[in-house]
Amino acid sequence: MYEVVQVKIREGGKVAYYDIHQLKLNIGDYVIVEADRGLEYGQVISETEKIMDKEVEDVLRNVLRLATAHDIRQIKENEKKAHDALKAAVKKIEEHKLPMKLIDVEYSFDRSKIIFYFTAEGRVDFRDLVKDLAALFKARIELKQIGVRDEAKFLGGLGPCGRPLCCAAFLKNFEPVTIRMAKDQRLPLASSKISGLCGRLMCCLSFEYKMYKKALKGLPKEGQTINTPSGKGKVVDIDVLNRLVSVELEDNRTIQVKYDEQKVSPKE
Repeated sequence: MYEVVQVKIREGGKVAYYDIHQLKLNIGDYVIVEADRGLEYGQVISETEKIMDKEVEDVLRNVLRLATAHDIRQIKENEKKAHDALKAAVKKIEEHKLPMKLIDVEYSFDRSKIIFYFTAEGRVDFRDLVKDLAALFKARIELKQIGVRDEAKFLGGLGPCGRPLCCAAFLKNFEPVTIRMAKDQRLPLASSKISGLCGRLMCCLSFEYKMYKKALKGLPKEGQTINTPSGKGKVVDIDVLNRLVSVELEDNRTIQVKYDEQKVSPKE
């Protein structure tokens, strides 16, 4: 059995479980962890959990220590260096005339590696760029192409709800979001109403989808003819959460009825 926490590596890194080896850690703590080559820093984003050996899918790396004041200073210095590296890399990209947009730069904790995040419409041959950057910074260079949703996560901002973007605030992974989720929640399908800053469907469409899907069970569909206490009519609108159905009767009146299968039912 292992005691583990979830740690988000750097700002743009992935989230993974790390063995804490009896360390006392709290959500929000900065920690120094093992990496593929050398050391990395990350932030604890979960409470301590206990997992069995058989539940470990990948190599379980270790949290080495809680970040010290010296470590925090180094992290801050790395952020300043990354800012300078971004400016230099932009110039190199322009020199090579590469069709790519640099989004962010991060140093590994021990400064042995620099990660450059970029977006591009297709594949980019950046081999010469990597050579130039390696010679300039005397470190291992990793260029990582990301999508528009990742770009929004990096840059942050406020969503249509007025709150910080979910992807930047708390989402660990991007889940599939479909137009069906918007339809089943009776949302307007105008792109401006259901798209986030990234231009893709808003991640929050998936948050309540299971509840709406469950609430839809037993309700008639729009256009379906049903029997009501006032007579037969066609369903023209549905209030899913309140289970209210708007029905256009044969005499052209529109009524709203509580959908009770004992009193309101599909037409035989």
